[in-house]
Amino acid sequence: MKTQAPTIIGESAALAQALDHISKLAAIDRPTLIIGERGTGKELAAERLHFLSPRWDQTFTKINCSAVTETLLESELFGHEAGAFTGASKQHIGRFELTDGGTLFLDELATMSPRLQEKLLRVIEYGEFERVGGQKTLRVDVRLVAATNADLPALADAGLFRWDLLDRLSFEVVQLPPLRERDDDLLELAQHFGIRMCRELGWDYFPGFSAGAIRQLKGHHWPGNIRELKNVVERSLFRAGDTESLIKTIVIDPFARKADSSAEADSPSPDQDAPPSRPSAAPSALGQAPAHDSVDVPAPQWPIDLKAKMQAEELRWLTAALDASEQRQSEAAALLGLTYDQMRALVRKHRLTTRPRRSSAV
Repeated sequence: MKTQAPTIIGESAALAQALDHISKLAAIDRPTLIIGERGTGKELAAERLHFLSPRWDQTFTKINCSAVTETLLESELFGHEAGAFTGASKQHIGRFELTDGGTLFLDELATMSPRLQEKLLRVIEYGEFERVGGQKTLRVDVRLVAATNADLPALADAGLFRWDLLDRLSFEVVQLPPLRERDDDLLELAQHFGIRMCRELGWDYFPGFSAGAIRQLKGHHWPGNIRELKNVVERSLFRAGDTESLIKTIVIDPFARKADSSAEADSPSPDQDAPPSRPSAAPSALGQAPAHDSVDVPAPQWPIDLKAKMQAEELRWLTAALDASEQRQSEAAALLGLTYDQMRALVRKHRLTTRPRRSSAV
């Protein structure tokens, strides 16, 4: 079992403010909500909060609410009795019982169903629950820390998240800054991941980045934040394959043609390398109108179904915004200048199914 808070790399003002907030909250035994974009280190922040708290020597348990079905999540959290459902051949102790006296971290909280939200609220309010299929009321003392990259107030306004649960969880809210707001930490993190990857590759030392590679790192927006940076640095070292020369090319897009990367790496002046650009596609290029073929457009055949054409155009922009925001409706709404409720109405209208892409934790 760990006995100290995990180290979070960086000295930027934005990160320092978040870490100071966590340190102050650690001493207050209240539910805490950690919010931030994907890959910003919400799980590390939750661990740090636990190990700085008076519960540091007790159990720290974590579960990703989006990774399991509703039925399984209920059983994982609250346990079940033998015979509670098909396949329940013996009693199962849930995370709340296992974490009694410690801290339970619920990641991707926004994906939890309304029924489980109600049961969770009761545990927070009274420290009581029953196992699935059980009659005995159990009591636990657990500090709850939850995390999400969703806009919970907007979800609550839309009736998709309980306001009373949000009120109880948000005694205080820790906001983790995205990597693009931590310019002072970018190179330190890249060096850290580079050194770790060198050990894995069996290199004697980390050769460092060229000036051109540094410009590539600084020029990228990092929508996947620290998790994306880690993958990019590791990929770039693996592809470089040279244990002595500076890393000249940062491979941000693994789907780009290797010939393009090779040409860039072989350019006479590596320090002048420009960041590699992702292949552009009309559905995700929100900064400009969807590209049309450079051919003469035939005159319309009258009459036309204007309503159908307008709906098709609406669907095209809606899909483009969702692709650009990796299926996060609140961000897509901002890209289109819509409210969250308007965005949800359009998603329902066009019968779209959205689910943010998930990656393994950093």
